Amino acid sequence: LSAGVCCCCAALRPRYKRLVDNIFPEDPKDGLVKADMEKLTFYAVSAPEKLDRIGAYLAERLSRDVVRHRYGYVLIAMEALDQLLMACHSQSIKPFVESFLHMVAKLLESGEPKLQVLGTNSFVKFANIEEDTPSYHRRYDFFVSRFSAMCHSCDHDPEVQTEIRIAGIRGIQGVVRKTVNDELRATIWEPQHMDKIVPSLLFNMQKIEDIDSRIGPPSSPTGGEKEENPALLAENCFRELLGRATYGNMNNAVRPVFAHLDHHRLWDPNEFAVSCFKIIMYSIQAQYSHHVIQEILGHLDVRKRDSPRVRAGIIQVLLEAVAIAAKGSIGPTVLEVFNTLLKHLRISVDFELGDRRSSAGSATFSTSSKESDEKIVQNAIIQTIGFFGSNLPDYQRSEIMMFIMGKVPVLGTTSQSLDTSHLGDLGTRRIQIMLLRSLLMVTSGYKATTITNALPPPFLDPLLSPSLMEDSELRQLVLEILHNLIDRHDNRAKLRGIRIIPDVSDLKIKRDKISRQDVSFMKKHGQQLYRHIYLGCKEEDNVQKNFELLFTSLALTTIELANEEVVIDLIRLAVALQDIAIINEDNLPMFNRCGVMALVAAYLNFLSQMIAVPAFCQHISKVIETRSLEASYFLPETIFKDKCNLPKSLEKHEKNLFFLTNKIAESLGGSGYSVERLSVPYVPQVTDEDRLSRRKSIVDTVSIQVDILPGNNTEDKVDNTEEITFEALKKAIDNNGLEEQEKEKRRLVIEKFQKAPFEEIAAQCETKANLLHDRLAQILELTIRPPPSPSGTMTITAGHAHYQSVPVYEMKFPDLCVY
Repeated sequence: LSAGVCCCCAALRPRYKRLVDNIFPEDPKDGLVKADMEKLTFYAVSAPEKLDRIGAYLAERLSRDVVRHRYGYVLIAMEALDQLLMACHSQSIKPFVESFLHMVAKLLESGEPKLQVLGTNSFVKFANIEEDTPSYHRRYDFFVSRFSAMCHSCDHDPEVQTEIRIAGIRGIQGVVRKTVNDELRATIWEPQHMDKIVPSLLFNMQKIEDIDSRIGPPSSPTGGEKEENPALLAENCFRELLGRATYGNMNNAVRPVFAHLDHHRLWDPNEFAVSCFKIIMYSIQAQYSHHVIQEILGHLDVRKRDSPRVRAGIIQVLLEAVAIAAKGSIGPTVLEVFNTLLKHLRISVDFELGDRRSSAGSATFSTSSKESDEKIVQNAIIQTIGFFGSNLPDYQRSEIMMFIMGKVPVLGTTSQSLDTSHLGDLGTRRIQIMLLRSLLMVTSGYKATTITNALPPPFLDPLLSPSLMEDSELRQLVLEILHNLIDRHDNRAKLRGIRIIPDVSDLKIKRDKISRQDVSFMKKHGQQLYRHIYLGCKEEDNVQKNFELLFTSLALTTIELANEEVVIDLIRLAVALQDIAIINEDNLPMFNRCGVMALVAAYLNFLSQMIAVPAFCQHISKVIETRSLEASYFLPETIFKDKCNLPKSLEKHEKNLFFLTNKIAESLGGSGYSVERLSVPYVPQVTDEDRLSRRKSIVDTVSIQVDILPGNNTEDKVDNTEEITFEALKKAIDNNGLEEQEKEKRRLVIEKFQKAPFEEIAAQCETKANLLHDRLAQILELTIRPPPSPSGTMTITAGHAHYQSVPVYEMKFPDLCVY
């Protein structure tokens, strides 16, 4: 009767139709007739073969009621369908499900928000039902499209809009739960579905007000919060989707994120992008982290021509992803990450220099802004490289250190894998500084068991090369990297700043006994370290920070690597540095000369207290005390002040202001130290690094200075003999016209000093020194007459043997080079 048919016809209708008709009351406000619903349910369970017909008939009635806008009967029909679904789980339920989904689709297609919500709720209930056997032919393409569209609802009523969006999100969540658990029905992971689902969820996630509160691991919000907040519901659905992703479909779920961020220009500012990828990294399985990192790198390559801020935003996202993944499984992407970042570092420098060249002579605001933006990109790359490297295991970190060092361009070479040939000297210097800054971050906190592991020869040689460059910032970075690698007991902070330390014991220095491996390292490579410290002190552009870092280098070497032999070498080095300031063969400014003197004072004060030899400490303390009274500019506390009165010369200073080798040897000899080598002045080795650093070789000649007081008649002091004249000597020692034979001789000398045993070299140096002394005496006897008055003085300087005098002229003897 409710269907509008007569009693006779109703009696002739099939029983399932009569049972279905009976659940609908005359007035839809009365709701479902529960007694008749129980009869229908019992009939469906008893005769499951009738389920498909029941479903078809219910679908027919629902379609008719939707068209006629009889929404009360629509609600009753959906309630009946829901109860039948929950009660029936037989094999025959498959056709019934098809009818059910058809009815849900009808509701979702309607323009009535209430019906859309009703259809969504029914679908969610269906999604939570575990079917006995999967239906391989069933597809959910329509539901994916429809639910995604509902997520973008723009209804003029805010409450209705929110309601529809929540329904769309819940519908997507239902589709995901219904499909992802069945490997044979993985159509949901196809790109055409992910391209709809993921952007729909991200669109709603953008409404999160407090992004920082949602960047951690998955939270546990209450049920009410999930239902009422579309953004929160979308985020939880997104986390659930990513958590179910497997190796084969991970990329399909991540790539739409990039498309959404690109389309809505969310890389600048990139707060939402960072939030998204933190959610991704925390939600996916740890072993799939490298997939996400590879996708970010690939997208960075795609957007390499975009604005600097966009690229910086992508790099920042990479940094956040790496920060989460670094402790887990990085997989094969370690070198790929660094290689890609270094490539983009070069591209950024190229862009910056290109803009600068194109705007030469017209420094506009836009150009300066562009250069500033490129610096943001470069800093982001450096930060990412350093953070990534510093979080890797030690065995991988050492490989990355070698990898980055191999990318640092060196002037004069063309074998670098990072092409900077078109950047010029300025661009090459920028790349050098940025790569060394990256390396500094990578080495931070690195604790190697032996110094050989921290500074293997293939890494040590290229690392020390930039320390010879005529750029103070490069040298500072190299020294800081060395400190990271040498300092294995965290003593560097205690040594910060160059100063005279009253009591070293107050610093509570931590140290261990020198291992055999460390002793062996110093025997093989100690001279390299000494050489670069020595040369670093001779640079004219040194500032206070350079001297501070050089002091720290000497102090850390003493703490970590110094045995008795190394202590003697360090003292020889300190005396040689003092000679740099006194003799001043390199014409250093007075500030540099006093800075070197202050450095030597600070270091010898530290060293004397570390080895605790009373006589040695007494000599050092006495010199420092004398300096504080008579020449305070030789001490770091004075020379490095902003306003310090510098002396005009150092030649007239008394010996009690200097650290004397014979006094040091006497004090250490009484304590059992082998001080024979202190009599051999320190001279650094000559290597190819001098050529690469565009330096003049440091040991091209041995200089002999003959000084005579003013007022003497110098014309009478040269005996005009044909055998030896001043012009003949000057011509003989001219370095600009070296012949091949002389070059080969020098090469053999260098090679010998690099490979020969120390005892043999010391013996040869002593023999050569005696020959040099005799030769000088002979030359001076022939070329210079004695001074006319007893008060006249004369000084001969050969290598590091000198006597106080006033310089008059210089003679060089390349054939007498012994060091």
